[in-house]
Amino acid sequence: MRDRGPNERSAVLTLGRSLTPSCLAPNEHLAGDAAERAELAHLLAARRATAALDRAHPHLTFSLLHWVLDTWSDESAREVFRQGSALLADRYRELGLNRLLPIDRVWVGVRSTRPDAFGGFHHPNQGYRHVQLASVITRYGRLSDPWLSSPELVALDLLRSYAHDCLHWGSFREYRLQGEQVIRSRYGINRRDLHGRTYSTQDRADAPSTRNLGIVMEGATDREARLIAAVVADRLGLAERIAASDRLAFRDTTGRLEPSDFDHAEPGVATRFHLAMAGYEHGVGTRYQRFLTDMGGPDADTLHELIIEAVISGDLLRLTRWLDQRHGPEAFRRTFRSPSYSGPDPNE
Repeated sequence: MRDRGPNERSAVLTLGRSLTPSCLAPNEHLAGDAAERAELAHLLAARRATAALDRAHPHLTFSLLHWVLDTWSDESAREVFRQGSALLADRYRELGLNRLLPIDRVWVGVRSTRPDAFGGFHHPNQGYRHVQLASVITRYGRLSDPWLSSPELVALDLLRSYAHDCLHWGSFREYRLQGEQVIRSRYGINRRDLHGRTYSTQDRADAPSTRNLGIVMEGATDREARLIAAVVADRLGLAERIAASDRLAFRDTTGRLEPSDFDHAEPGVATRFHLAMAGYEHGVGTRYQRFLTDMGGPDADTLHELIIEAVISGDLLRLTRWLDQRHGPEAFRRTFRSPSYSGPDPNE
């Protein structure tokens, strides 16, 4: 299957068809007085009108996600994304997100001039761009090859990336003016003080678990995305049709990696992609799962859902009460707050 299309564009892209008049995502908020909010809206609108993606990826050619989907000739691949998008819409509605990231705000890298470029969820420097209100992803596989050797896995990987970035797009954000700069002062369950210091500290490099709110939110977001991919893969029986060379990526996309999966790295174009996969699993996926076990025990799934709900709404009351009931008063503060952070606590 060749992923092709007359609608491919160079990497300097004009966005805006799906923007609301306020140019804000559903859970974004502007802080300050009327004049400051007006200036914030003006600055964000300007940044969101044009995305200069070539600065980070000059070797890539991008296409809008809906153009990519419309030009696929493989019906089984189209079905993967069709079922997945319906499933994630229902799931995210349960968690408090009633709209999904518009697919005309999602740009997919489909070609590369570099012979060793390998795309997919772990391609470097991709993901959701909150200032530009856009998602930048790449299709799985060798980007110098127009033919897709595993169309269903390409679709499943794109589904994971899209589901992941839908949650980033739909997360609570608060923007403030600092001088003439737009500052994101709150994001999900995290905050920054007036000096730019975040609520929690970085984890140690050898930490088996996490107490960093950025890792908690990233881990929770990807757990949801991989769960959706796994359900679709099981419904359609994809595991039986994945080539041996793609099984590691399939297990990663569906959240079924094992520590032994990274014992032996095969040489080749995909090696750097697999190393990035291993780094992400160690630094995010495994640590977040250990955090859920540490803090949630047998109720880890409940804790995960409370985290996602709080990330979307910005309201941490149910989450903090749940933690207090199991770990004592001010459990959130004692677990996460950095000594250097000087701002308010959540819900203050």
